[in-house]
Amino acid sequence: MSRFLFAPMPFSGHVNPGIPIARELVARGHDVRWYTTPRFQRAIENIGARYTPFYYAMPLDEERLEEMFLNRPRSGGIAQLRWDVKNIFVEFMPGALRDLCVELEREPADVIVGDSAAAAPEAVHARYDIAWAVYGISVLTMSSRDTAPFGLALPPSRTSMGRLRNRMLNKIVDNVIFGAANQHNARLRRRLNLPPLGKSIMDFARDADLYLQGSVPSFEYPRTDMPANIEFIGAPVPQAPEGWTPPAWWKELDHHRVVLVTQGTINNDYDQLIRPAIRALADEGVLVVVTTGSKPPQALGIDPLPPNVIVEQYIPYSELMPKVDLLVTNGGYGSIQIALSHGVPVVAIGKTEEKPEIANRVEWSGVGVGVKALIPTEEQIREAVRRVLNDMTYRARANAIGYEMSGLDAGSRGADLLEQLAGSDAMECENCA
Repeated sequence: MSRFLFAPMPFSGHVNPGIPIARELVARGHDVRWYTTPRFQRAIENIGARYTPFYYAMPLDEERLEEMFLNRPRSGGIAQLRWDVKNIFVEFMPGALRDLCVELEREPADVIVGDSAAAAPEAVHARYDIAWAVYGISVLTMSSRDTAPFGLALPPSRTSMGRLRNRMLNKIVDNVIFGAANQHNARLRRRLNLPPLGKSIMDFARDADLYLQGSVPSFEYPRTDMPANIEFIGAPVPQAPEGWTPPAWWKELDHHRVVLVTQGTINNDYDQLIRPAIRALADEGVLVVVTTGSKPPQALGIDPLPPNVIVEQYIPYSELMPKVDLLVTNGGYGSIQIALSHGVPVVAIGKTEEKPEIANRVEWSGVGVGVKALIPTEEQIREAVRRVLNDMTYRARANAIGYEMSGLDAGSRGADLLEQLAGSDAMECENCA
């Protein structure tokens, strides 16, 4: 038996991809602890892992970020991304590190597992030399000679001129766009007696012992300098809750072309996608299934709904996606990977955080259309949906990626690789003060 301590950022999009892996580790008899906020306690305990609470860490709550951070930019894009990296992801590290030190002093672990945006597990690794694994929660953010820096949403290029562009832009991004965040991170590390990172914070996971990417190579930009620690494990697909039964309308899915519209679990500004999509697709001859995430269907405020629209707060994707012909999403990486694992093409719409980068991969891989807009027009949505549904090359590319994923069970493959990393040696926790 090995001991695993999961410590991703406490956000749904950062926790959910790790759940299938942790569940599999528990099923194999390993000891799994998960350091997080009360929001995720039930989900953690439902898979048989042990919940480890926050004490010193910033009590982040994804539904209260605007209330917690009054100065946070609301415009999305680079401005919001650079602010979040410095003031949320970097600033979260010291308190989380202190918590994890106390926990490891109380009970050692063989491997600490974080997501690709969680800095605290890297700090634990630097201090104690404990094995450190990462699972990706979005597209690869680390720099490459073959790609433009993460955040600029530019296509890759490995030509001589393209590589010159990439090199120059990487310097600008590291020193200007993320310069304040890099400097803040360096100050924090000095204060905590951690060794210098020696690279941009966007590159911190490059040195992880293992990097589990929840996709396949065909969806990601090719890189001739792809780090050797990266393992593509396919789409992490959450299981349906025990006892879940299909709703009364379920059989209707077998008689229509089905378009699934979702903004993910937390985003409940439905004017950004769901409401305009309902209006845009009302007369398109498709059955539209909408999931509202954190709020009940009544929160949409649309009464009556168009006759071709069904709204539910939650439907397990493992059950729904095999019946879907097209996913329309605000760019959620996890939902896109689940769709592709079933050969479902995608319309990805979004402008905030890493959404434009994800939209680029959707178009580059040929599995769908990307629309870089915070609030798309009805015509933009309608045109994108028609284009993908009527051009079978998108479905063919999605099917090809689905076939590539068919031999991969992300939970099982991730557990295999973490077991190999853990080996049989116990971690000796020293200097945990």
